[in-house]
Amino acid sequence: MAAEGHAAEHGPTAGEYIVHHLTHLRNKELNGPFDLTVVAWDSMFFSILLGVIGSFVLWRAARAATSGVPGRFQAAVELLVEMVESQAKGIVHNAQSRKLVSPLALTVFVWIFLLNAMDLLPVDLLPFIWEKIVGATGGDPHHAYLRSVPTADLSVTMGLSLSVLIVCLVYNVKIKGFGGWVHELFAAPFGDHPLLYPFNFLMQMIEFVAKTVSHGMRLFGNMYAGELIFLLIALMGGAWGSVGLGTGIGLAIGHIIAGSAWAIFHILIITLQAFVFMMLTLVYIGQAHDSH
Repeated sequence: MAAEGHAAEHGPTAGEYIVHHLTHLRNKELNGPFDLTVVAWDSMFFSILLGVIGSFVLWRAARAATSGVPGRFQAAVELLVEMVESQAKGIVHNAQSRKLVSPLALTVFVWIFLLNAMDLLPVDLLPFIWEKIVGATGGDPHHAYLRSVPTADLSVTMGLSLSVLIVCLVYNVKIKGFGGWVHELFAAPFGDHPLLYPFNFLMQMIEFVAKTVSHGMRLFGNMYAGELIFLLIALMGGAWGSVGLGTGIGLAIGHIIAGSAWAIFHILIITLQAFVFMMLTLVYIGQAHDSH
């Protein structure tokens, strides 16, 4: 009891601070790594909220579009739409498919950019607000967990990549026909020969799994690493009061400089990761249109 009171008096250690910030608000504790009954309410809430915000922004841009000289907002959205459309034309050569694929790619880019941008908020801001809300409603603020970056949650990024896989499978069947796609599964890439059918099918399955896993893991890994760096920078700033005056001032200044520099650099990262995920989505859907 004395040790617990001492820990509470002096605050959490660096390890406890990081673990607390990396724990999700869940409906229950995980029972193994593949417990599909566990729901990360924080990831779901922020994903839906930012999806609605992104859809509303694009809807407002389309509603306010004029044929005259565009304003700044309309011009920015038009540049974004033209960029996505040009990328889609270069990868997906079927004009009929692009009627769905181009808006899908635009949605993917905007949504993932907004999810990634949550990493630019101060790491303690939303958890602090949530702890106050939980404490005010009679709960235990020390166990009020909240993570605000959905793309730093593997279940979210893998869910996105699985959705892309489903779209690819649909286009495989739509473009090639069910029989043609099944034939391709057994006839490519080594050739249409009965002795090669098992090896062809195995390679096709490995390709589908590898593309899906790498698609989701790439985004998760980059955003998770970025979140960890922000937490380490926050720890450096929080340590200024526990050391001497001169060292403390140095840590505080270093915290401000490092946090600002990483946040500016992170703007590039969150944009690049959204762009890469969008481009891979287009590439995988484009491959579904190709016949071997």
